[in-house]
Amino acid sequence: MSLIHQLLRDETYDPFLSMMNKCPVLSTPTDWKETNDAHVFISDLPGMKKEDVKVEVDEGRVLQISGERKKHVDDDDDDKNNKWHHIERFHGKFQRRFKLPENAKVDEVRASMENGVLVVTVPKHEVKKPQTKVIQIEGN
Repeated sequence: MSLIHQLLRDETYDPFLSMMNKCPVLSTPTDWKETNDAHVFISDLPGMKKEDVKVEVDEGRVLQISGERKKHVDDDDDDKNNKWHHIERFHGKFQRRFKLPENAKVDEVRASMENGVLVVTVPKHEVKKPQTKVIQIEGN
């Protein structure tokens, strides 16, 4: 019996699934759109509750979305007698980080979650463009 076969306990090895479960970008897809008023981040977190997710902004204007998906195996007596043949749903810790632009109002970030979709809204302020002042040259 092969080593991989022994490690996976008779489960078929799927390299794509293995990569997806280890990669936070693939396991926690997040869209970032910019509107006239805000930067909006939308993350798919199916099956998760807001208590399992943390949204933070550090002093370097980095938005961090993190949490942990629990392995979905029931602890009741019925499930202990079951044999799982294939598990594809991601479980474990995840973390996504996004560097926010200068126009982000990091003190006014809002987050909401409904039906496994996290929406983080970062309001924007207008960044003044540097003005160029023309200096008159004196002399002949």
